[in-house]
Amino acid sequence: MEVGRAPFATSNFGTLHNFIESWSYPTMPWDFLLIFFALAVIVPWRGWARLQRLLALSSIKSRDRILLYLSSIATQWIVTAFIAWRAFARGYSFSALGLKFNPLPDLLVVGILGAALLGLAHWLNLRRISRSKNPAAEHIKSLAERIFPHDGGEAAVFSGLAITAGICEEFLYRGFVFGALSHMSIPVWAVLLISSVMFGLAHAYQGRSGIVGTLILGTVFGLVRILYDSLIPVVLWHAAVDVVAGFAGMHYLIDNKRLMQQTR
Repeated sequence: MEVGRAPFATSNFGTLHNFIESWSYPTMPWDFLLIFFALAVIVPWRGWARLQRLLALSSIKSRDRILLYLSSIATQWIVTAFIAWRAFARGYSFSALGLKFNPLPDLLVVGILGAALLGLAHWLNLRRISRSKNPAAEHIKSLAERIFPHDGGEAAVFSGLAITAGICEEFLYRGFVFGALSHMSIPVWAVLLISSVMFGLAHAYQGRSGIVGTLILGTVFGLVRILYDSLIPVVLWHAAVDVVAGFAGMHYLIDNKRLMQQTR
């Protein structure tokens, strides 16, 4: 009787084991967990805290803005280099992180055309905001006066920051986060959602509307990253949006405000 039950018990145990394994996911390495915590918690908090310090100042000089841009550029490259090091040390390939360059002509066409369309849309949107009296628009104008460039010299450094953000943030949120979560066999829709939420939280310093706006934009970027399996198009799109924000913000949100103040 005991011998007769043994195969049945073994078979049941094996079936249960296979069922549990089918619903389990690989664990995330400890260093990746720390990186995810930093991206989801520390980065949003640090951005919000830096903005609060800026807003608390009675005035911000050109030197302060340039220093802000340069320090942000340095920080983003250092963080990106560290995370790339850990990803490669864990055996991740270039393609797993979205660093694919083929077919390059197609990727560049999509990137350049998308950047032009998004840049134009963002320019028109900032022009619309400059004419609005809505409290949310006034908050954006106040924020722009503090952090957007006020002249050509500042705009040049800001452009460097915009290009840096396009490269580094896309690698972090659509490259590393995508790669780490996909490696855990998490469904692609969940990977897209998590990365977009983290991207939105990284812009918490812009307020509630900023979080929602960048979450939506991050979702669009994530879909393009999935469709083309490359970061090239979204890097160009992201950089274009940020460059336009600097120049259109300087023209519409800052220069227009100066003109209005002078006519009073």
